[in-house]
Amino acid sequence: MNPYIEAFKQKFNYNPSLFRSPGRINLIGDHTDYNDGYVLPAAIDKGIYLAISLNDTNHCRIQSLDFEDEAEVELSQDLQPTTKGWLNYILGVITQFQSSGYQIKGFDCVFGGDIPIGAGLSSSAALECVTVRALMELHGIEIPLIQQIQMAQKAEHEFAGVKCGIMDQFASAMGKAGQAIQLDCRTLDFQYIPVHLEDFSLILVDSKVKHNLGDSAYNKRQQECQEGFKLIQNSYPGIRALRDVDSDMLLGLKPDLDPIIFKRCKHVVSENQRVLHASAALKNGNLKELGRLMFLSHTSLSNDYQVSCNELDFLVNVAQLSEGVLGARMMGGGFGGCTINLIHKDFVDLFKTKVSSTFYNKFSLSPGIYEVSISEGTSRIHCL
Repeated sequence: MNPYIEAFKQKFNYNPSLFRSPGRINLIGDHTDYNDGYVLPAAIDKGIYLAISLNDTNHCRIQSLDFEDEAEVELSQDLQPTTKGWLNYILGVITQFQSSGYQIKGFDCVFGGDIPIGAGLSSSAALECVTVRALMELHGIEIPLIQQIQMAQKAEHEFAGVKCGIMDQFASAMGKAGQAIQLDCRTLDFQYIPVHLEDFSLILVDSKVKHNLGDSAYNKRQQECQEGFKLIQNSYPGIRALRDVDSDMLLGLKPDLDPIIFKRCKHVVSENQRVLHASAALKNGNLKELGRLMFLSHTSLSNDYQVSCNELDFLVNVAQLSEGVLGARMMGGGFGGCTINLIHKDFVDLFKTKVSSTFYNKFSLSPGIYEVSISEGTSRIHCL
């Protein structure tokens, strides 16, 4: 029997429905989303599983297997963020339904998953998306998919306090097996891009570190981008965000920009172009070009945007010097988390051995190494 259904039965002594929502990778396109830019994420075969059923009360009894914690919520009360970080994602979703005029009934649920916590694979977005889908189906509510994604994003903004872009929730909800999503973060226009890896694999290497300056630096980068945009807009009044700036425009204004601001803008402008070129490379089956763009992306994130760290730079350098590796880059907000690596299957085991030993010798830490494949988005996988 499915372990999440079994855990639910042991806790509540009856049968639930089961839903799943995946984590995500981003092949290329980091720190472009909040500049109205392009990203190229994909859902992966690691996810959050939610076993759930209505309980004919006005209470929600919620158990997190991964955090070995539980909570009970009274729906007649005004819901507020709690000190239980994991719970806020579910409470945030409930309030999104309530604020949209839907009456949510009491339910029992047990959830857990196989997304490595803290690895930057968006377990929070997966939990939000799976909760939206489950509550819709349990209550017979129909909501357009884009609105579901926006509800999940707002739950994170308002209850978890993280002003995230929409990429994570979009990838989790909209994923398709074997396909990445080229997403325009301004318009939410998107297209599926086939990812034919043939003899190559996607390997994530988790540095297992997260430096404290991550959140504050993330906010500072947003401010720097906004400052650069406003200065550029003085010369080009028609632009609405850095996404509208091309390299010629930026270079022409270099003498007028603070050097740091110029570097931040340079990353965003070049990264948007790399996303579009990477999509074209995938359509043409040109994995070598995709790999080249991944390396360029990391260099830009490290040197121009300065959101990498010693551990991530070390991992990418090891990859660059390893046989069979086409590309590697840091992935996500930065200052820790994972690198994503495109490696020929014949060299995966050798790479795993090399990166584990060299990283441990350098940092006295054992990295996490995960092989992932591109999977379907949020779905129901068992019904009462």
